[in-house]
Amino acid sequence: MLNMSQVLHLGGGELRYGDLAGERRPIVFTHGAGMDHRMFDAQAEALHEAGHRVVSWDQRGHGESSLAPGARFTATAALDDLIALLDHLELHRPILIGHSLGGNLAQALVRRLPERVHGLVVVGSTWNAGPLGRGERLLLKLAAPALALIPASRLPGIMARASAETPEGIANCEAVFARMPKRVFLDVWRATVSLVDPEPGYRSPVPLGLVRGDGDRTGNIASAMPRWARAEGVTEHVIPGAGHVVTLDAAEATTKAIRVIIDGWDAEPSA
Repeated sequence: MLNMSQVLHLGGGELRYGDLAGERRPIVFTHGAGMDHRMFDAQAEALHEAGHRVVSWDQRGHGESSLAPGARFTATAALDDLIALLDHLELHRPILIGHSLGGNLAQALVRRLPERVHGLVVVGSTWNAGPLGRGERLLLKLAAPALALIPASRLPGIMARASAETPEGIANCEAVFARMPKRVFLDVWRATVSLVDPEPGYRSPVPLGLVRGDGDRTGNIASAMPRWARAEGVTEHVIPGAGHVVTLDAAEATTKAIRVIIDGWDAEPSA
């Protein structure tokens, strides 16, 4: 587990992060909505052991990071925070690895500042720029209002069972979700949805890797990610026996998939 003792003060709030030194290209892990940096512990440890510099952080209102008093979680602020963290650490073209909301944020950063990133690994996240059918648009529109109807006491358990498939994964997710107030969780969900921004013909300007659990039923990920893989001409790594939070349901298999992606980029001849 990374020591999150380092702090970046931004806009009245605190971003907690961990930074493990390494000689190989830096990697930045960004967790999903309602989760925290610990969801990537196994992958962070493995990639650090492989020689990479590894950075992991908690987004505002998640884990050990805090929102400023009276502030609300927004996608704009979260993206600005990620960019500020890269600036603060002076990271030169890191690999971004993001799950769910973290994957949406990483995509948005690449879209805005492609020159800042070496590669992008998206785990259990929809395709920001991909086309949306009428049903998918309706699903995105109704998601937050539907969640708002669930009593706060039941929301963590319901979301945990929708996010993971293994008993350990479900228990881990529920414990993390329970620490976030419902109003913040709803803001986080709205922020995630706001990052979906179709752009016909857009293709990733940096190397791309895609990973999801075969049981992921969150949003349109199960249908959008295969379309994305075909459009980009990349392999979609589908992890058996795993749900949305694939890093907890199948940590070893997920780590292996990420290693295969990154090591494959390293093996490619320089342009």
